[in-house]
Amino acid sequence: MSSTASEHMPSAERRAVASLASLYAMRMLGLFMVLPVMMVEGQQLAGASPALLGLAMGVYGLTQALLQIPAGTLSDRIGRKPVIIGGLVLFSAGSVIAAGAESVYGIIVGRALQGAGAIASAIMALVTDLTHEQHRMKAMASIGASIGLSFSVALVAGPWLASIGGLQAIFALTAALAVTGIVITAWLVPSPPRLQHRDASAAWPEVKRQLANTSLWPLNLGIFLLHALMVAIFVAIPLQLVEAGIGSHHHAWLYLPVLLAAFVLMVPFIIIAEKRRQMKSVVIIGAIVIALSLLMMALANQVWHWAALMLMYFWGFNLMEASLPSWLSKIAPAGAKGSAMGIYSSMQFLGAFLGGSLGGLVLASYGSSTLFVTLALLVLAWSSIIACTQAPRHLTSMRLSCHQSLTPQQLVALQQLAGVADVTWLADEQAVYLKISADEFDASTAHTIINPAQAVA
Repeated sequence: MSSTASEHMPSAERRAVASLASLYAMRMLGLFMVLPVMMVEGQQLAGASPALLGLAMGVYGLTQALLQIPAGTLSDRIGRKPVIIGGLVLFSAGSVIAAGAESVYGIIVGRALQGAGAIASAIMALVTDLTHEQHRMKAMASIGASIGLSFSVALVAGPWLASIGGLQAIFALTAALAVTGIVITAWLVPSPPRLQHRDASAAWPEVKRQLANTSLWPLNLGIFLLHALMVAIFVAIPLQLVEAGIGSHHHAWLYLPVLLAAFVLMVPFIIIAEKRRQMKSVVIIGAIVIALSLLMMALANQVWHWAALMLMYFWGFNLMEASLPSWLSKIAPAGAKGSAMGIYSSMQFLGAFLGGSLGGLVLASYGSSTLFVTLALLVLAWSSIIACTQAPRHLTSMRLSCHQSLTPQQLVALQQLAGVADVTWLADEQAVYLKISADEFDASTAHTIINPAQAVA
């Protein structure tokens, strides 16, 4: 492949990645739009209470966490598109149930069914199937950007839609988005041969090994806590904004500038984390900023207080949301990134579930100030753990195809190359996985070691 082709993603790959990014974004948009409005709009539902509304907000995370890895491995067996379409059908069905619900229990059932449409792993695996190795990081970055964008749009669109038609309007739009996703998957997304790729999808034996990998657990706990916070604060903040004098239908006008400013403020720190290799420091800064904002939320009672503190919170949230998966990808063993990310994602959704359910209970029993202080103390406790964790080396993953078995001598030679931190040979994939420092690694030498006959020829 020419250098130009290696630098620029082919148009077919760009279209495929754009389609998959839109699928991911539409699904996350549907899940997130209810967060800023559930505690206010949901009070009209039969049987509503703070605890049950919090459960309704977060229950999608439980079913998502339980099915995230199984759905990904199922896609390895029966194909990506059947799993994605099946997940979107479940997601649409859950949205329809929630749209027609007259009680909080109907919303809980609908949200749980939404989460059961766990298609994230299958989408990521399909991205791998559809893209060349040299374009894969760009493709994954596009998916990540779509998730961040969908969260921001959801916080603005949710209150606006609720002002038009309440929760029913949000869930009706969500069902329509799911049906649109089915059409996109069936007609616009290609059906390439399935690839075995341990950096993109989980494998059960490797999942078991990575569950015992203690170096990953500070990050797993971090994303668990971060998404517990994300749901828990929306158990309390919308009601606090109403008390401060902002009607629920106008909350979008507060969220929009806050989210834009938080994103702008985040960018220089992400550059520092990656380019200057200060990821650990940036993550700790993000955690401390979040903790301080939560502590001060316990005392806030005016609109400008909430605007300033939410800016602080979302700035810290964005820093951690962008940095933690990058950190994990750097330290996951060679050939284990897909399994490590599967555990990480499951912990993320489990955090959302507990954040909603326990957040509602704490709010009902002890009030919002206690909830904010408790969350702040949890963040500070986690920041002390991450402060004692070794900073990540600036490593990246590489997969090299190899159509014959590698000898122990070849594996030792690969391990001894400059810039190589870890080597894993997987015979069933006919591939070798490397963790490398891109600044030091010489790919041509690695290819010569793997395929000496071609080098001689």
